[in-house]
Amino acid sequence: GKNDYDLLVIGGGSGGLACAKEAAQFGRKVAVLDYVEPSPQGTAWGLGGTCVNVGCIPKKLMHQAALLGSALKDAQHYGWNISQPVHHTWSVMADSVQNYVKSLNWGHRVQLQEKKVKYFNIKGSFSDPHTVRGLTKAGKETVVTADNIVIATGGRPKYPTHVAGALEYGITSDDLFWLKESPGKTLPSFILYVSLECAGFLTGIGLDTTVMMRSIPLRGFDQAQMASLVTEHMESYGTKFLKRCFPTKVEKLKNNRLQVTWKNADLGTEETDSFNTIMWAVGRAPDTKTLNLEAVGVKTNSETGKIIVDASEATSVPHIYAIGDITEGRPELTPTAIAAGKLLAQRLFGQSAELMDYDNVPTTVFTPLEYGCVGLSEEAAVQRHGADNIEVYHAYYKPLEFTVAERDATQCYVKMVCLRRREQRILGLHLIGPNAGEVIQGFALGIKCGATYPQLMKTVGIHPTCAEEVTKLRITKRSGLDATVTGC
Repeated sequence: GKNDYDLLVIGGGSGGLACAKEAAQFGRKVAVLDYVEPSPQGTAWGLGGTCVNVGCIPKKLMHQAALLGSALKDAQHYGWNISQPVHHTWSVMADSVQNYVKSLNWGHRVQLQEKKVKYFNIKGSFSDPHTVRGLTKAGKETVVTADNIVIATGGRPKYPTHVAGALEYGITSDDLFWLKESPGKTLPSFILYVSLECAGFLTGIGLDTTVMMRSIPLRGFDQAQMASLVTEHMESYGTKFLKRCFPTKVEKLKNNRLQVTWKNADLGTEETDSFNTIMWAVGRAPDTKTLNLEAVGVKTNSETGKIIVDASEATSVPHIYAIGDITEGRPELTPTAIAAGKLLAQRLFGQSAELMDYDNVPTTVFTPLEYGCVGLSEEAAVQRHGADNIEVYHAYYKPLEFTVAERDATQCYVKMVCLRRREQRILGLHLIGPNAGEVIQGFALGIKCGATYPQLMKTVGIHPTCAEEVTKLRITKRSGLDATVTGC
């Protein structure tokens, strides 16, 4: 018989919702199935996925709270009479952020209703390649069939289960953004970018924050200068770092504080300290365990658990697709999931053949001094083209707004990685400084279109802005990863 829907999307995050709404624009019968499994600490949320609820949105808003704290200090130098010290109230910030997130949850439900997309709040599992069944909260079984199915369930934070007490006493970013009371003295452990972002805004609002990092910071980003400059600034900003350390156990003390024991790999010693909150940032695991993918033949990477897809987002089963963080080899970024979801719907129902282009995708790490980048890191450029075939232009700079406020600009830095031969095509652009995300977004278009170093040097900068510094990279250049950075 005929299936219930033309398209069923499993997962109500950014990519899944974008795909469902785009498909509905073509007059197709569409359904979205979404269910949030509470975190081990009991935190749950509404429709919208990681970005809306426990990722980009609350993170950027709390980052903004910390930036406002820094601005209050700067304001005195500009003539504003502000009593010191200023005090931050976590509960006021948390209520405002959480209420905004809830409004987005409601907005997504309204949009689905307006576009006549059916919403099922159930945890689904494949029973055959066209059928998904699950239970509602009330325990009622629901069966949904569809001609095409898109899996967009994203990922959830992992716990270091080898660390005694980690699961019982630690939280993840899934919980941090929904805390009603201040986390107090906090230890973000392991060094993924979310750990640095959270540590940055926690420090910025006045909390005692220590980051424990076992290895290099910001794995996957440029290591030649950028990652170390980010952590150097955070240290000067007040965040403490336990470098080359890894936790071995967490215990709860009688005063309800959490005692963490760790090993220092460099010194070979065992050390302890107590904290109010331990936040794990170990990485994210694809949320596929309950989908029963094996039963319908959807292939996954045995090491990562992610779904293997081709250029058209198709899985090993012809009418089953996957998009977003759950897919192997794709950037774990909201905008790429949204774009991939829309393009997939257009190919399925709109007679389009356009594929998602995952090259030169810009992104930003929202640490106190933001790090924005697009294209290749210096290491990746060397690996792909060879050290003799790349040229690196770079400079330190001081934002004008830092001058009157007498703020340290030691880590404000811009670097451009180019091919040395022929037209010197730009392979990567990296910027550390205020509003780096806004700056990189503008240059990303040019780099996506194949911009070259000479073309960028002909671009007139907007004076006096941080973005202008990119157009002034004539002064110093260097080749190779081992060259000394002199700056200008």
